[in-house]
Amino acid sequence: MPDQIKDDVAGGALGEAPPAVRVEGLWKRFGEQIAVAGIDLTLPAGRFIGLVGPNGAGKTTTLSMVTGLLRPDQGRVEVAGHDVWRDPVEVKARIGVLPEGLRLFERLSGRELLAYTGRLRGLPGAEVDKRATQLLDVLDLAGAQHKLVVDYSTGMRKKIGLAAALLHNPDVLFLDEPFEGVDPVSAQTIRGVLERYTASGATVVFSSHVMELVESLCDWVAVMVAGRIRAQGPLAEVRGEAPSLQSAFLELVGAHGRDAGESLDWLGGAR
Repeated sequence: MPDQIKDDVAGGALGEAPPAVRVEGLWKRFGEQIAVAGIDLTLPAGRFIGLVGPNGAGKTTTLSMVTGLLRPDQGRVEVAGHDVWRDPVEVKARIGVLPEGLRLFERLSGRELLAYTGRLRGLPGAEVDKRATQLLDVLDLAGAQHKLVVDYSTGMRKKIGLAAALLHNPDVLFLDEPFEGVDPVSAQTIRGVLERYTASGATVVFSSHVMELVESLCDWVAVMVAGRIRAQGPLAEVRGEAPSLQSAFLELVGAHGRDAGESLDWLGGAR
């Protein structure tokens, strides 16, 4: 990514910077179902952070509350030192979000979407156009910039959504399953952009249940199971003596040693 897109490294790089995210006592219920059960979480700034867990662990609900998309039943969230619910405008100016099930203005072209998003963020038109051109080029969307978003593939949608989330140069970028349904070429492009972004001092927080991907990208992880945080810290610390993050994860969720073979002894037998 061109340096202009991320050229102002967080001011706390030489001093003590506040955490990128601080969560205290966060709860969310849907009827009788407890989705998030009073979690505490401190995510350091300037890191590539993975929020991992099985399907239904509460990852999406947590990220929705952290980014101000869903109001918690109880608890407090700070992003870049600002309270998400007491100071929402200040927080939203500092974050970029690529949610799961991304909804876009589909009757706009890719370039029009970025032009609209940038101006909505209050950026000068000339700066928006410059950044949009750079992002479209880096994300391999220049050839489709005048195509309507409704005609984009899944990978192209993820990439234009990422471009929109990065356009205003946020301090913290939140991504919910950013590689889900994305082809290997698009995934590699997205990965390269995110690595360049974090190398500049910004923070990426992304959720996933693919441990190999998290282990190859992240240097800090939090493991979430059944609405609770089971472990958090540097990748090497969470992995411990396990041969891989996948093995450590299976131990944390209590899934090691499960064998479906006996209960499915009929599967694949002679017909």
